[in-house]
Amino acid sequence: MSEPFDHRPFLQQLTTQPGVYRMFGAGDELLYVGKARNLKKRVSTYFLRASGNPRIESMVSQIRRVEVTVTRTEDEALLLEANLIKEFGPRYNVMYRDDKSYPYVRFSAHRYPRISYYRGAKINGERYFGPFPSASAVRETLNTLQKLFQLRPCRDSFFAHRDRPCLQHQIKRCSAPCVGLISEDDYRAELRNAARLLEGKADELADELGTSMQKASDDLEFELAARIRDQIAALKRVRESRVISGGADDLDLIVVAEHPSTSCVVVMSVRDGVNLGHRSHFPKHAAHTGAEELLESFISQHYLEQPAPPEILISHPVGESALLEEALGHRAGRKVSIAVPQRGSKRRLLDMAMNSATQALSTRLVEAASMDERLLELQRALDLETPPRRLECFDISHTGGEKAVASCVVFNEEGPLKAAYRKFNIDGITPGDDYAAIRQAVSRRFARVKSGEVQAPDVLFIDGGLGQLNSALEALDELEMTDLRVVGIAKGPTRRPGLEELIVPEQDRALRLPPDSPALHLIQRIRDEAHRFAITGHRGRRDKARISSDLESIEGLGPTRRRALLKAFGGLAQIKRAAVDDLARVEGVSRTLAERVYAHFH
Repeated sequence: MSEPFDHRPFLQQLTTQPGVYRMFGAGDELLYVGKARNLKKRVSTYFLRASGNPRIESMVSQIRRVEVTVTRTEDEALLLEANLIKEFGPRYNVMYRDDKSYPYVRFSAHRYPRISYYRGAKINGERYFGPFPSASAVRETLNTLQKLFQLRPCRDSFFAHRDRPCLQHQIKRCSAPCVGLISEDDYRAELRNAARLLEGKADELADELGTSMQKASDDLEFELAARIRDQIAALKRVRESRVISGGADDLDLIVVAEHPSTSCVVVMSVRDGVNLGHRSHFPKHAAHTGAEELLESFISQHYLEQPAPPEILISHPVGESALLEEALGHRAGRKVSIAVPQRGSKRRLLDMAMNSATQALSTRLVEAASMDERLLELQRALDLETPPRRLECFDISHTGGEKAVASCVVFNEEGPLKAAYRKFNIDGITPGDDYAAIRQAVSRRFARVKSGEVQAPDVLFIDGGLGQLNSALEALDELEMTDLRVVGIAKGPTRRPGLEELIVPEQDRALRLPPDSPALHLIQRIRDEAHRFAITGHRGRRDKARISSDLESIEGLGPTRRRALLKAFGGLAQIKRAAVDDLARVEGVSRTLAERVYAHFH
């Protein structure tokens, strides 16, 4: 066991400059990352007086060494702290992790750019607007853009092979650039107008549209003037229905609702006076953490990869507000203010966000209590020493034994742990042999568990009867992992939902839980999720194989040209419908090869 940390000589030589400190425990585990204006003063507070906070005192008792990095400015310290927390996830730092990144509205790099919902890494040459707090906010915005500016939402492969306008044009939601009903210049002008709206310049846009309408009228282009008039009216209706504040405000509201066991942080975004919605966050490691620390951590992590708006309204005062304002303003390239409003319209907005946070926290606590009850019932049903905290379930999906895929889903006390889900393509077995498929999937998964790469479950469920269960047990026996609790989920004699039987090794008869058992409901939920995930994986593998095999049989169509065709047309169905001239326009596809591809499908 390593020696306790002797803080006295360390503090004596510690600098008073700004920077970041990292606290390590036994085995070099990173316990905590913090920032400081004055490293010596800040780090000393952990050792020279009792904090009164059980979380901090527990951490200090485990410290074995401390490292510091001096930075030129406090702004640099804040940025470095946020990056280190994101990269290493220290046990005692408050963590804001989300399974999904924030969504954006995207303008593609096409000659006639497509507008679409986007989530993921940004691509050079494309324009992105956001982030938005929710998917519904993006979809509502896209709906507005189509109504106002008739911009195309279709994929490039669909666009490239139209010979007449689609339904979107008929209902006046697309200007049909695919068949030349609008010039490139006019389409780009509408795109610029859409960008102005997304950038919060709605008043400027309305003025410009008014000028354009007057000019069209003066030039006796009455049809154009009428269309612009309708655009202005639609823009006014949209703004009136969505504006929640009198001014053209761009701001975020960040509030904390607290509970002894957990906390909820809600960020609500207002752009150009329009409420774009809110998003709830439930931080990890938040027990015994006050609202001030929760807000500081959230602000520094949330704006790490996206610019802050000019104004951030918060529910509780934070001691580091000046430092946060300086750092966020430096990143955004303009002034950023952080304040706690006390009255007026902004206070009402903050109260609205606070109400959302309180409701989200209440829902979370009810769900947690329900999950706790189910886990306790499962403990009693399976005679476990403690309530299980990690559950896994395997299922197999195939069509006639072909392209089998095994799924592994993971649940913990908070519900599905989707980042830990895994799919296994099953090969090298007799088609349709579910027993061999389960054996292969369990063997592959638990070889990683044995090596320490993956955490072991408290209970492993196998969707299937005694044969599937025995196959899983054989795989575990080969890995010398016989101490795991493994349970089969059989459908029962009638195969009716609610009458499932649990097959537990070394028990003479199957265990049947009451239909209203919370434990049974949890098992059914896990089993259904494993089934869904397996089917999704199998369909993807099967469809990919069908496309590949269908194209592979065409002489002269190698991997490079197959990929070029699929990229150009978007799928096998579109390739089948394409004319020879369309096929020949794809890079690398000659006229002769295009005729061969066409003949293959006709």
